[in-house]
Amino acid sequence: MGIPEGSIRVAEESAGAESGRQMKDTVKLIANNKKAYHEYFILEKYEAGLALVGTEVKSIRMGKCSIKEAYIQIRGREAWVVGMNISPYEKGNIFNKDPLRERKLLLHADEIRKLAQQIKEKGLTIMPLQVYLKGSLVKMEIGLAKGKKLYDKREDIAKKDMKREADREYKENSMR
Repeated sequence: MGIPEGSIRVAEESAGAESGRQMKDTVKLIANNKKAYHEYFILEKYEAGLALVGTEVKSIRMGKCSIKEAYIQIRGREAWVVGMNISPYEKGNIFNKDPLRERKLLLHADEIRKLAQQIKEKGLTIMPLQVYLKGSLVKMEIGLAKGKKLYDKREDIAKKDMKREADREYKENSMR
């Protein structure tokens, strides 16, 4: 008597599927582009995959990636990230690629078409905002951005200073 064999298998598969779902939901931030938020207004955000080789993925998993000087270009029906630096993997020897090579972004065709149209019409740009691991995949968050003027930057700095001062006063008053 006992539990039928088929029901155990189904229970194990559903438990495995749930743990797999948890793996895909885990996000580990690798690189963040704070400069983009200071220099630009971010109007829209998109999530894109990156076409990488094996040693680049291993290097990214070790956290050796920089997007500070990177930008996105659209050529034809493809999007490319230019200026992204992925340091060579130490144990990769002959399989390592150029750290500054252009890498293809994996976006849907309609997203690329929409971005290309907005860049031409409104004079906007596309900036990489973050590189992160989503489960086992390397993803990049990109943003459609409009450049800030100098007075906009000063305004943002003044707001940050006021918030910092208010937080400091609040902390001092709560300590008493």
